[in-house]
Amino acid sequence: MKCALTGHRDLPETFDVNKLYDCLEETIREGYDTFYCGMARGFDLLALDCLVSLARKYKIKLIACEPYKGHGDGFRGELREKYRSLLQWCDEVTVLSPAYYRGAFNVRDRYMVDHADLVLAYCTRDSGGTAYTLRYAEKKGKEIKILQD
Repeated sequence: MKCALTGHRDLPETFDVNKLYDCLEETIREGYDTFYCGMARGFDLLALDCLVSLARKYKIKLIACEPYKGHGDGFRGELREKYRSLLQWCDEVTVLSPAYYRGAFNVRDRYMVDHADLVLAYCTRDSGGTAYTLRYAEKKGKEIKILQD
């Protein structure tokens, strides 16, 4: 079964990475073995980092979904290095557009939802890309699991 990940780029200082790790491991134990990651800073990359660790323990497939070619080039310093490192652990890299355009992130989010059975989200606001993705997932009848603070 397949799981799409979505969450905020800006996480609170109180965000519990251990709770995220445990939630992802529980999801794997429930039978999910393929994970779609949108490759945004914040939740996406943190979740992928946890999944890379879990891939040492479980047979899972990691799919990076880049909204456009060169998306990671916009990151600087340590974040750019982390991005590149995590990308190397992915089994597949799907690039959804040859270049940036307004709406590229929404297309990426819909792609991930359309290919997933479950959407695992960290969402604390009713606006923004994560909320948009959850509304789309609901409309498509996808199972949704919300990571609580």
